[in-house]
Amino acid sequence: MKTDIDKIMQDRELDVLLVLGDAEHNSPMYYLTGGGHVNAATLIKPRGKDATLFHNDMEREEAAKTGLKTVSYSKYPLKELRKEADGDMLKIGAIRLQKMLTDCGVTSGRVGVYGHTDLSASFSMLMAAQKLMPDVEFVGESGMDSVFLQAMETKTEDEIARIREMGRITTEVVGQVKDFLTGHAVGDDEVLLKADGKPLTISDVKAKINLWLAERGAENPESTIFSIGRDAGFPHSVGTPSDPICLGKTIIFDIFPCEAGGGYFYDFTRTWCLGYAPEAEQKLYDEVREVYETIIEKMEVGMLFGDVQKLTCELFEAQGHASPLNTDAPLEGYVHSVGHGLGVNVHERPWARMEQKDGLLQPGVVFTIEPGLYYPERGMGVRIENTYWAREDGTFERLAEFDFGLVLEMKS
Repeated sequence: MKTDIDKIMQDRELDVLLVLGDAEHNSPMYYLTGGGHVNAATLIKPRGKDATLFHNDMEREEAAKTGLKTVSYSKYPLKELRKEADGDMLKIGAIRLQKMLTDCGVTSGRVGVYGHTDLSASFSMLMAAQKLMPDVEFVGESGMDSVFLQAMETKTEDEIARIREMGRITTEVVGQVKDFLTGHAVGDDEVLLKADGKPLTISDVKAKINLWLAERGAENPESTIFSIGRDAGFPHSVGTPSDPICLGKTIIFDIFPCEAGGGYFYDFTRTWCLGYAPEAEQKLYDEVREVYETIIEKMEVGMLFGDVQKLTCELFEAQGHASPLNTDAPLEGYVHSVGHGLGVNVHERPWARMEQKDGLLQPGVVFTIEPGLYYPERGMGVRIENTYWAREDGTFERLAEFDFGLVLEMKS
């Protein structure tokens, strides 16, 4: 949680957090500011002190909404900076950063650097600033285990409420997609047809998804997986836009939208066959569903997420499928992890890695469970996913409900 940040900084021997970039779609900045239309900002948070947000004049009202101490970049006039830097644009940014850090009481120590910006410009500025401030050490952290990801791992009740609301929106849109698909006419070749007689395609479906999310104040900045047939055999294939939607093939629908502006995400997957499911597809689905139900039954609050992954591998291997437990980088069968943490990032701690010993399903974490089987050369793939919250009372809450049915009956 945010209240843990100073302790985490101390544990990691970090004296200052420096966050660069926009407040929207920039999870470290969003986490500390709450988002808003604040572009190309700089946030400086010394350990044990409040953060200061530096911003452009045009966005001073938006910056004020964050509730943080705010300072306009105009405090450091460009004319004076240009003169001090002899017109060197790279040095201008470095000098301004030096002044901002100094005004926050930072003249030495380890400064952790975070945010989403142009890598080349930020790297150059930091290297130039390092020369101006020899007693300051700019440091980076693993993208899988930063101060922010550790703080984000456990959620407050308010964060849970926002994720739960995104779950409501997500499943509502999934229901609309279900109704949309099953309401189409079907041609002689088992392809769904639009009103003009042309095939309904992946692109058509995704356009509706984007519209229905936007109508509910949500967006999907990391796209949507809607893949059919062979593409469903590749876990992260988003689907071929021109592919027609047809009966009897597995459709993996993995949707992970967030609040508008890059806030809290939800993550949800269903596998469908329109009209009917061939025997092989039904068998594959039944095997995934069986493993899913066993995982949910055996999960306990406080257990290692990596142990859930190991159990998942063992269950699938008992069914005769390859898994990462005994196959290096399998391309068919069970090929990924059983889930991941979820919050202002669609993927965050805890991680479900068998070798990792600190990824606990502790109270306060939000995570996905998403077993799947993939056989692209057989033209099929299946995944089932729901998002859960580990509660203080030792139980798990599924944060949104939706039916598990594989076959969607056509209305016509």
